[in-house]
Amino acid sequence: MSEICPKCGLPKELCVCDILERETSKKIKVYLEKKKFQKYMTIVEGLSGDELEKVAKSLKSMLACGGTYKNGVIELQGIHKDEVKKALIKLGYPEDSIDVA
Repeated sequence: MSEICPKCGLPKELCVCDILERETSKKIKVYLEKKKFQKYMTIVEGLSGDELEKVAKSLKSMLACGGTYKNGVIELQGIHKDEVKKALIKLGYPEDSIDVA
């Protein structure tokens, strides 16, 4: 017998909670921040929970850079503002919910 999703009550194979969360997600903000030794970090805000870990791992892999996620924020090493927007669209987030500053 398969596992049941606690949110929607459907079996895990049929669960669409992740897709629905992406479509109804809040604004995702992408911006640059200058850190120690004049190094830049690309910051991604607006994601939460389990989604944060998955997206951080995917972005680091797609952009071939280091980074971390903590306190509801993804930090990527380097200047990747435009590439992050393209990668988030590839991951299924709507283009109009991504704000690049």
